[in-house]
Amino acid sequence: MKLAVTGGTGFVGARLIDAAGGGGHSVRALTRRPMPPRPGVEWVAGALDQPAALASLTAGTDAVIHVAGVITGRTAADFACNADGTSALLNAAAAGGAGKFVHVSSLAAREPKLSLYGASKATSEEIVARSSVPWAIVRPPAVYGPGDKETLELFKMARRGLVLLPPAGRLSLIHVDDLVALLLALAAPNSPSGLLIEADDGRRGGWSHKEFAEALGAAFSRRARSLSMPAAVLRFGAWADRLLRGDAAKLTADRAAYFSHPDWVADPTRAVPAGFWTPRIATPDGLAATAAWYRAQGWL
Repeated sequence: MKLAVTGGTGFVGARLIDAAGGGGHSVRALTRRPMPPRPGVEWVAGALDQPAALASLTAGTDAVIHVAGVITGRTAADFACNADGTSALLNAAAAGGAGKFVHVSSLAAREPKLSLYGASKATSEEIVARSSVPWAIVRPPAVYGPGDKETLELFKMARRGLVLLPPAGRLSLIHVDDLVALLLALAAPNSPSGLLIEADDGRRGGWSHKEFAEALGAAFSRRARSLSMPAAVLRFGAWADRLLRGDAAKLTADRAAYFSHPDWVADPTRAVPAGFWTPRIATPDGLAATAAWYRAQGWL
C-alpha cells in the first residue's frame, strides 16, 4: 500500500513507519521539521492547519493513518487541532481519493466531560464517523514500548523499587508494535470499516495499578511497591509543575483529571473482530524488553 501518515516523528508514528517499511509499504509522512532521508519514506513539510501540505500528503494514497494529536494543554484552544486537524485531513483524504481513513483516538474520548483532551478526541471521533471516506477508529489504552518517553519515568521508579501512581483504579495496556500492526491491518483495502475499537494486550479486566507496578518491577527482576496518590495530590502536582516549568509543564490540571479516573480498561464489547487481529506481545514480556531497550540506549 501507499500510506499517508501523520505523527510520524512521534513515538507511535515512528514505530508505524518502521513497521510499514518492513511490510513492503511506501509511506508519505507529514513533518513540521526537516527529517533525514530514508528509503520508502517521502517526507512532506507542513502541518495539519496547512491545506496544501495535506493535499500533497494524501494525493493518490491507498489509506491515511492519522496518529498526530495534542495530548497536553491548558485550554480548549490548545486542543483544537485534535478536531480541526482531523477535519482538514479528512477533507484532503476524500479529495485525494484515499480508500481508508484510520484514526488514532484515545480511551479518554469515553469521558469527554472529564478532560479537555478527552472532549477534543470525542469531537474528532464524531467528525470521522460522519466522513464519506471508509473509516476505522482505534482508542488505544496506555501504550508502551521502545522509544516511549511518556512511560520512561514509571520504569525509572520501578527500578528504584517504588512506583507512584494515580488514585486506585484499573487500566489496560498495549505494546506499540501490537498497536501499529492493528493500524496497518485496518488500513488494508479489504479490512472492515465503520469500526470503533478499543484494543489491548488481551488481559480481560485489565491491570490494577498495584499489578501494573509489580509487573514493572518484574521487568527489573525486583519487587516494586506502589503508592496510589490522592487526586488532590495530583492537582497540587499539576499546579507545582506549572509554577516551575510554565508552558513546558507535563502534568497539567487536565492530565491530572484524566489520570485520576479509576477505569481506563478497554471495553470488551469494542474488541477487534474475532480472527482479524490479536495481540502478540504479552505485557510482562513487553515490559522486560522495553526495560532492556532503555538500558541499552542509556535512558536508565
